[in-house]
Amino acid sequence: MRNSYSTQLLAVAIFFSFLVWSCNKDLKDMQPMADVSQDLSQSAAIKPNIILIIGDDVGREIPTYNGGQSYSTPNLDYLAANGMQFPNFLAHPDGPPSRLAMETGKYNYRNWIQFGLLPPGAITFANMLKNKGYNTCYTGKWQFDGGDTSIHNHGYNKYLVFMPFNPDDNNGHDQYYRRYKDPYLYQDARHLTDTEVEGKYSEDMFYDYASKFIDSNKNKPFLLVYSHNLVQKPWVPTPDDPEFASWNPATDDDTKDDKKYYPEMVAYMDKTIGKLVTKVKNSGLAQKTIIIFISDNATYGGITSLYKGHNVKGAKDSTVFDGINVPMLVYCPGTIAPGSVDTSLVDMTDFFPTFADISGSTKKPYQPLDGTTFYDNITGSIIPSSQRDNVYCYWPRDYQRKIDLSYVTDYNYKLYDSLNGGNFYDIRNDVYEHNPIPNNKLTSDEKKIKNQFKKILRQGYSN
Repeated sequence: MRNSYSTQLLAVAIFFSFLVWSCNKDLKDMQPMADVSQDLSQSAAIKPNIILIIGDDVGREIPTYNGGQSYSTPNLDYLAANGMQFPNFLAHPDGPPSRLAMETGKYNYRNWIQFGLLPPGAITFANMLKNKGYNTCYTGKWQFDGGDTSIHNHGYNKYLVFMPFNPDDNNGHDQYYRRYKDPYLYQDARHLTDTEVEGKYSEDMFYDYASKFIDSNKNKPFLLVYSHNLVQKPWVPTPDDPEFASWNPATDDDTKDDKKYYPEMVAYMDKTIGKLVTKVKNSGLAQKTIIIFISDNATYGGITSLYKGHNVKGAKDSTVFDGINVPMLVYCPGTIAPGSVDTSLVDMTDFFPTFADISGSTKKPYQPLDGTTFYDNITGSIIPSSQRDNVYCYWPRDYQRKIDLSYVTDYNYKLYDSLNGGNFYDIRNDVYEHNPIPNNKLTSDEKKIKNQFKKILRQGYSN
């Protein structure tokens, strides 16, 4: 069950305060905005904006608010201190399965066709929000194939993206080609010319595009998905590094790629997040904009970081807790009490129903949905019947030439499907899953939990 452990939750009287314009003031110091009183009967008709920020390969050991000690993340720390943390947010072990589940609110057994494809007929939360009157924008890493047709058909009015097509169709380029400097970006059904991107940095261009989108939608509800290229490979200098000026991505991205640049890449991602939050504040939109930060999966395996006094290796593509537990923060002054921590289980499918509740959309036309709303959690009005008891994951691995894998987990136990061993673990006491519990050692309660998990696992192999 979701249980909010928020401290000093705001009174019910300001339940809908995020729906109202904030006083326009200079907030460059990144301090929380003052509450603004309003007429609730008028504010109820105003739909809040939604900004979803996605980091690429940002594991739980990266942000300093969460115990990371190797990097500088003051803006993520600010969101954590002034918003709500969800320490039990679970992604899929790899990015494309996570992103497909996130956009559609469905587990991968329902709509996975191939790696890096958002199926042409899939309905996304952008489609839903657009139908509800939202203006929509996607900027950053797409990796869903289909280019202009797919982006528009899946609900996005505006876009500036990296990887508009699958690698095999992207003129032979993979996701490491001109990812950062002189970026290979796509807008309005064409790749930008070399002249248009010369000397520029992808994240700066994404931010500028997002900033202009916000400026053009101050009086209309909007959805902005900002999908960072950072902090995925190649490890290369950022514009804050003196080496950036002379860096030649055509050759240096392959020959000089070095993990020594990784900390500055984390810092630049964090810096961009800070710019985006400040933009929202200075635009007078803070109290009517819900900002969410997540990562698509855990940290790349080649990166080792200091976390709570211990060296932690990146666990991307692993199904243990380190490999699926990633940061999640939600920020909206006037709605979310500063420093709130909600220990609920949340997964990638939960964004669709949550965005439906934020926007006042009905979920019925979009069923079946596998997600569970966390809207009641962020507003401080927990609805017991809407809480998640466990998290299920169906991970297609055809692109890795491996058998598809599924598991069910809650706070204490985890069960894998029979094709992948069928092992049952006490993950509270066996975090790295070294010792599966044999059937003859199960308590009566554990037998009930295992049988319940078995029923859930059958769904992926019966469809």
